[in-house]
Amino acid sequence: MKFFRILVDGVPRLGQANDDLVSGRLYPEGLDAFDVMARPRTSADGDLVDFRTAELLPPLEVTTIRDFITFEQHTVGALRSVAADKGIPDAWYDAPSFYFTNPHAATGHNATVPVAPGSHQFDFELEVAAVIGTDGCNLSVDEAEQHIAGYLIMNDWSARDLQRAEMTVGLGPAKGKDTATSLGPIFVTKDELADITSDGFLDLSVSVSVNGQVLAADSLANMAWNFAELVSYASRGTWVRRGDILGSGTSGGGCLAEFWGWYGSMTPPPLQRDDVVSLTVERLGTLTNVIGDGAPVHRIPKARGRAYGPPVPFVPNL
Repeated sequence: MKFFRILVDGVPRLGQANDDLVSGRLYPEGLDAFDVMARPRTSADGDLVDFRTAELLPPLEVTTIRDFITFEQHTVGALRSVAADKGIPDAWYDAPSFYFTNPHAATGHNATVPVAPGSHQFDFELEVAAVIGTDGCNLSVDEAEQHIAGYLIMNDWSARDLQRAEMTVGLGPAKGKDTATSLGPIFVTKDELADITSDGFLDLSVSVSVNGQVLAADSLANMAWNFAELVSYASRGTWVRRGDILGSGTSGGGCLAEFWGWYGSMTPPPLQRDDVVSLTVERLGTLTNVIGDGAPVHRIPKARGRAYGPPVPFVPNL
């Protein structure tokens, strides 16, 4: 099954995407993708929607967004964009690292994405994400596979200058990442991709273009961990819930910062207003967004210095 969502007269409506991946028809009001998955005979015989001209919502209500970093090529290039001699830390190979980003900033296909306030190095990230279909806690890899409902394209928009500065503190990313995350155009259930799944890896071609020029292409099969392994790790000692999004991390060549890191210059240049960014993934469609103006920066003061010293030494009660 293939789902999309769109706002109709102020009301989110679910639809079923056609096999051409650029159109679909609406279901009756009041349904979400999980309702239809539970009742697969539900008919989508409403109005026809053309994705090439329509602005879509994310295909489902988002609960949380975890974003991993699983492509070694991207990891090397991205780290070099911060420091030319910076290599991959050993910890990267030990377990799939991730961070949480902002579910309230999720946006859909053909939406305008504002530049992060104050940023002059705005960037895209080409990813695919798994969607959790049923709640689970502390799952094995085999168990985790059963909790994946399907997949969609994800663009983890990134303000590289803000990200680079804030992460020197040892936290983040925060404002370098939370302006927008684009999802869509459709959510495809995993049964539709069984024929191209091997050892848990999806052999799907992925590519990105800016203003119609293709910049990079890769295969999703180049992930260092498969999605079931990511879900298992994410659920370790905690819960994953229905509607959670788990991003693959950026594919090889799937962001501008990687080019900057590998080649030592800011070419291609950062994104600007009116740039059109399209992420295309085999069997999942094309997710397109236009870059818009950023919100104004409301200044806050620098940290106020306070007198401090080491804590009073601890003396246990005897």
